[in-house]
Amino acid sequence: MDRVSAFDEPLKKLLGGATAKVMAEHLDLHTVGDLLHHYPRRYEERGRLTALADLPLDEHVTVVAQVADARVLMFNNGRGKRLEVTLTDGHGRLQLVFFGHGVHKPHKELLPGRRAMFAGKVSVFNRKMQLAHPTYQLLDATDADEATEVVDAFAGRLLPIYPACKQLDSWRIAKAVDTVLPSAREAVDPLPPALREGRGFAPLPEALLKVHRPQTKADIAEARDRLKWDEAFVLQVALARRRYADTQLPAVARRPTPGGLLDAFDAKLPFTLTEGQQKVSREIFDDLATEHPMHRLLQGEVGSGKTMVALRAMLGVVDAGGQAAMLAPTEVLAQQHHRSITEMMGELAENWGLWREAPPQKGGGGRRAGMLGGSEQGTKVVLLTGSMGVAARRQALLDLVTGEAGIVIGTHALIEDKVQFHDLGLVVVDEQHRFGVEQRDALRSKGKQPPHLLVMTATPIPRTVAMTVFGDLETSVLDQLPAGRSPIASHVVPAKDKPHFLARAWERVREEVEKGHQAYVVCPRIGDDAEDEAAGKTKKKAPEDDGDKRPPLAVLEIAEQLAKGPLAGLRIEVLHGRMNPDDKDDVMRRFAAGDVDVLVATTVIEVGVNVPNATAMVIMDADRFGVSQLHQLRGRVGRGSAPGLCLLVSEAHEASPARARLSAVAATLDGFELSRIDLEQRREGDVLGQAQSGVRSSLRMLTVIDDEEVIAAAREEAVAIVAADPELGQLPELRIALDALLDKEREQYLDKG
Repeated sequence: MDRVSAFDEPLKKLLGGATAKVMAEHLDLHTVGDLLHHYPRRYEERGRLTALADLPLDEHVTVVAQVADARVLMFNNGRGKRLEVTLTDGHGRLQLVFFGHGVHKPHKELLPGRRAMFAGKVSVFNRKMQLAHPTYQLLDATDADEATEVVDAFAGRLLPIYPACKQLDSWRIAKAVDTVLPSAREAVDPLPPALREGRGFAPLPEALLKVHRPQTKADIAEARDRLKWDEAFVLQVALARRRYADTQLPAVARRPTPGGLLDAFDAKLPFTLTEGQQKVSREIFDDLATEHPMHRLLQGEVGSGKTMVALRAMLGVVDAGGQAAMLAPTEVLAQQHHRSITEMMGELAENWGLWREAPPQKGGGGRRAGMLGGSEQGTKVVLLTGSMGVAARRQALLDLVTGEAGIVIGTHALIEDKVQFHDLGLVVVDEQHRFGVEQRDALRSKGKQPPHLLVMTATPIPRTVAMTVFGDLETSVLDQLPAGRSPIASHVVPAKDKPHFLARAWERVREEVEKGHQAYVVCPRIGDDAEDEAAGKTKKKAPEDDGDKRPPLAVLEIAEQLAKGPLAGLRIEVLHGRMNPDDKDDVMRRFAAGDVDVLVATTVIEVGVNVPNATAMVIMDADRFGVSQLHQLRGRVGRGSAPGLCLLVSEAHEASPARARLSAVAATLDGFELSRIDLEQRREGDVLGQAQSGVRSSLRMLTVIDDEEVIAAAREEAVAIVAADPELGQLPELRIALDALLDKEREQYLDKG
């Protein structure tokens, strides 16, 4: 058998159909290679053999004893089953207990008189020592020496605990690994020999053997170091190859025309751009001037002025004769961007999207939209969303295909096949983590040549995540707030422990309104019938459910309570995602105009909403939101000259992890610090999400928050190797590992031009 095919061997051939089927369906393991890369999650240290009379509490022990008796007890009106087994070693007694689905096998095997080894953690129940769900191995060897050998091997080993499922426990996975482990000798080593030797790594076959069957803790550490490097390195090579391929693609250089739209816009700005905005703009315009596509990630703190930077880039492209498209994740955000961009541009924007309400005046200065190629008069800015009427949509599509519109802002509707551009030069993707890469690339494919790409995110990303999730993009960071932005004071309001704090919160909202300001109240849920029905079908618990089973607070309920109670007499409106788009737009317009005092909303206001007069925010059930989401929400206040106030209302217990999270948010306005906290508290897959197809499942050993040095070093090595040999012709083993990483889904992510 050759080196590759050993790892490609279907598990069915070696393990039998039934086990292979469970592994495929529940663990996504199909081949020998898949199983060998299914690493132990942790290792149980079996204690040396301990006499039953000397068992230490709360420690892992291994005992050899005989079953004295076993009985099944029913509880919970016959719905629950418990197996109790009493052991004896001639000097002492010990109880074992098994529950639920774990009862069947031991009930069949642990019969009175059977001798076995048992390993588990000692606890006390009803004043008796017990082991709950211990692992065990029957000792049926007739030869006493053989039995002693088995006992010694069992007691001294580090027992690997595998990620398992209800249908297949860790013990059976370990037996399956034993069956395929000889194939580890056939592993193709992706690390170039010089790199492996230079860094002192064990060969891959040795690392696989040590991770699955370690003799010592040092074996585990050595194997994990090596396998982490493999994952980081192969992924970074894939990303480096994509970056290299992008530099080989043709693109139209887009240089703004002197004296054109961009200069006219800059001349009208009532403020000076921050140093950060100027620096990032220079990086973007340098990229736009090259004849291969820009691929840049612009990340910045909430309120750092990313939209201004993106608009200047779009105007520069329009100046150069092209069109620019901004893709927003929600209709509310698309409408908000559309409104804020046309307001920022003022008379330079001929905004067809607003003609329904305010047709241009006849003879109004002769403004002419769509004069691409450096028009001094302006350009048409259009909105395209899925909920637009037929006539409005038809006109918007026509403006795009003819080139009448220089700038289009839209939702996923922009990606549809029927949307055609005259000459798409720049794509701006807002809140990248909400879009799959296929969606991003579908829009990029609409240019005559690949358009330039600017990806924006207001969610600060730790450097390691930027190097993995966004590894195909160059990164710019805006970490400076514009002059005049006010600090935001944040406080936790413990509604359950101190109800008077909540009463004071509503007084503070009233005080802000009396000063002429406005406020947001954010709730996790809408509270309409459709939502309640859906929630009934898929009940989800909060991350930490400390006994409070009530559903999350809802916009419609809270708005009604506030209007009748603590905020009676104020102008209160609601905003949520299930409202009619025109109604949503109307509410946001009136809030922006100051005609609404308090907006009770869901997270539709999380990003992009810019109302400088809004100074207070009360987040109900704040513990139901993630750290980064709270930071985003908080960023909607303090956007003007008056100080901002954010109150995090929670009924979580003071000592709970949920309260610790909220205290962390209240303690700092540093989004990068909060993003690290967020990442530490969530599983890797949640962080990487759906946006980057395939990356999540390729990271089995690597953790992006803890392994920054590994990722940075692997990226450096990968860049050097790809620069020297883009096709990896001299490194066939690395090429094989890359092909294994890039299944069809991942190819769509990594290899699209």
